[in-house]
Amino acid sequence: MALFVDIPTPAQLERLLDHRGLPSISIYLPTGRLEADARIAQVELAKLIDEALDRLRDAGEDKRVVGALADLLEGLDEDEEFWTYQADSLAVFATPASVQTFRLPNNLESVAVVSDRFHVKPLLRSVTFPHEGFVLSLAEGSVRLLEFGPTGPSQEVAVPDLPRDALDPRGNKQVRARPATFVRRIDQAVRPVLNGLDIPLILAATETVAALYRTVNTYPHLTKERIAGNPETATDAELVESARTLLDTIYSDELATVSDLFELRSSQGRSATDLSDVARLATLGAVDTLLVDIDVTVLGSIEDDTGAITLDDASTIDTPDALSYGVLDEIARRVLKNGGRVLAVRQDEIPGGGELAAILRFAV
Repeated sequence: MALFVDIPTPAQLERLLDHRGLPSISIYLPTGRLEADARIAQVELAKLIDEALDRLRDAGEDKRVVGALADLLEGLDEDEEFWTYQADSLAVFATPASVQTFRLPNNLESVAVVSDRFHVKPLLRSVTFPHEGFVLSLAEGSVRLLEFGPTGPSQEVAVPDLPRDALDPRGNKQVRARPATFVRRIDQAVRPVLNGLDIPLILAATETVAALYRTVNTYPHLTKERIAGNPETATDAELVESARTLLDTIYSDELATVSDLFELRSSQGRSATDLSDVARLATLGAVDTLLVDIDVTVLGSIEDDTGAITLDDASTIDTPDALSYGVLDEIARRVLKNGGRVLAVRQDEIPGGGELAAILRFAV
């Protein structure tokens, strides 16, 4: 089965977070990378669709609305071409007028949520750690820019005016360009290609060449880490595999840094782990960084102005009604809307081992 990953752009994520309207259905399920996995996933999706539609019927939703949703979702379930291209998990967001899907490189649990908004929190894992980027393979004898995603082969990016090597044509002869001139021309060539992006650029170069390139680099997301050695001795596939491994290390180190900062801020009265406290602080714009468990859903509601939280009696995803929504999702939305950062992680990656932890902008 062919692999396909489509991670939401910031604009798509914002639209999903801002969406309001009954009924809205969110479905997540693992799909796997093999053809046999896709067949199992189709059966699982059909089951989750039935669960969601049954909740709407139990809530007294209009039959025409339920029918419109059923047509859209069952059409997706029966689309054989769609199931030929999958990644590790599938996210589905449906209203009576539209259905949108994202094929994700993360292993997510099966869940169906019916509410007046979308259940977006599991999707944030792919945004937190996208595992996509560029490799700039840089040597005196060759230069190439590779683009890679979480899975599958890389692609060489066509970069206008990119020097192919350190030779500089002058008249009818080739002369070797000054090293500083060579790397500056590379930076000037890749700048328009990378302009406006916020994904990592990883150098594949010797220590000397990498150090020289950093003196002229203008791309703000060049990683400190590099792929060591002469890249001319490695294939594109080998370089990309090294880059993906490097990103794992980078993200692990990033979480460790956030955890250390949480401990420091805790000693300064600038942290919170209580759900009610974090809901209120997120509403006030006091949360700088939020770590939230992607596998836990707590149902309830949050007041728009005060952030006061009311939990449902059925506080797990097993028994929601059509008016419930995940308060962790809503807290994450408010943090993002107020310019904060959200890291969607596993429970064992959250300081204190709870469902969420917040680093605050000021002491409270």
